[in-house]
Amino acid sequence: MTKSFSAKIRDTGLALGFAAIVSIISTSSSFAFSEATKQACYSDAFRLCASEIPNIQKTTACMMQRKSQLSAGCRTAVEKELGGGAANKVVDASNNQ
Repeated sequence: MTKSFSAKIRDTGLALGFAAIVSIISTSSSFAFSEATKQACYSDAFRLCASEIPNIQKTTACMMQRKSQLSAGCRTAVEKELGGGAANKVVDASNNQ
């Protein structure tokens, strides 16, 4: 069965978006997340903060500002990696740009 043209475009866009997020997140040491966190938060990033992609600091700050809207898996992974005060530093860094 062949996919429609719009389905192919959607799939390609999602793949490119995912590649961009992984690339950006992995190149910034101060905002680097584990592969598990990236996978847990992939759909949340697009759902909540698509307008901030590919700016890693703004995307991370957006995710922290919308922490209550994150999926349970993403929220748990982010809290585990960032700890309590680090999330506020990410938001502050983004606001100062």
